[in-house]
Amino acid sequence: MQDGTLSGKTALVIGASSGIGLSIANLFADAGARVYAAARRREAIEEGAGGRGVVAHALDISEREAVWRVVEEVGEADGIDVLLVAAGINFPERRLEQLTAEGWDAMISVNLSGAFYAIRAALPFLRASRGIVILISSVSGSWPDMSGPAYQASKAGMTELAHAAGFEEHQRGVRFCAVLPGIVDTPILDNRPEPPPKEVRDRSLKPEDVAAACFFLATLPPRAYVPELTILPTEIQALGKTSTASPPVPQGEE
Repeated sequence: MQDGTLSGKTALVIGASSGIGLSIANLFADAGARVYAAARRREAIEEGAGGRGVVAHALDISEREAVWRVVEEVGEADGIDVLLVAAGINFPERRLEQLTAEGWDAMISVNLSGAFYAIRAALPFLRASRGIVILISSVSGSWPDMSGPAYQASKAGMTELAHAAGFEEHQRGVRFCAVLPGIVDTPILDNRPEPPPKEVRDRSLKPEDVAAACFFLATLPPRAYVPELTILPTEIQALGKTSTASPPVPQGEE
């Protein structure tokens, strides 16, 4: 992966029905990768990929056996050079006093446990290819904001999962990176208690910005990797704060 393309490489992108995941799948396909994309809405992948040859799978990342089955199917067919997990959820009832045990479990299962299922299933293939895992975490896992304790805890866990896995696997040539975006203009913003106004969304990151960062990570030479990458919208966000005239902007929902 040293020539600025992904030609001849296989990428599995989970959480690719819209937003960041779909942008990554499309960019990687345009760069020459064989792209397998998975999400609960398979038809949305097929529509959004626009004839790029992306192979779509229906998958709920919180279902352990289903994740294992899809990962093994891809790995046994083509190997896995890049595993990218972009699946994530949040919901309006996110304040601590509103959280239920069921809501907490749902958040952790999708945002954190699902990433573990995918990594664990893909590990033999990643070792064989000396590949890379890229997890779309969130800056909110490092800096308190209004995205809610369950979301922030799940994203903090995802970041540390990448750190710990990289610590164990680096001598086998498997690299791990957590990407921590700030606010990104994607459909998940509609799940906020008060969706941000147009002027905030206009100045937010776009999915293709995060996709470009992931492309950089995936095309680094095997001797190099970035354990953690933070990407923020220039005008409205800095680490630990936002600067808008609107109500506080949760920092890290992609």
